Amino acid sequence: MKNLFLLTWKKILLIIASFVVSVILHNLVSGLLGVEEPVFFIISVIIIPIYFLICIGYSLFNKYRK
Repeated sequence: MKNLFLLTWKKILLIIASFVVSVILHNLVSGLLGVEEPVFFIISVIIIPIYFLICIGYSLFNKYRK
C-alpha cells in the first residue's frame, strides 16, 4: 500500500506520461472511429487527477507523521 500512494519523482513522471498518453489515445480513437470515446476521456480527466491528489495527501500525511 505504501508503494502505491507514496509520491516520488518517478511516479510524478509516470502520472504525467499516462495523462498525455490517455489524451492522445482519446483523440486518436475519436478521430479514427468518428465517435466520442469516453473511456480514455474519463481516465485522463477524472481518474488520474484524483489519484494524483490522493498521492499528494498520503505523501504529506506520511511526511508529517514521521
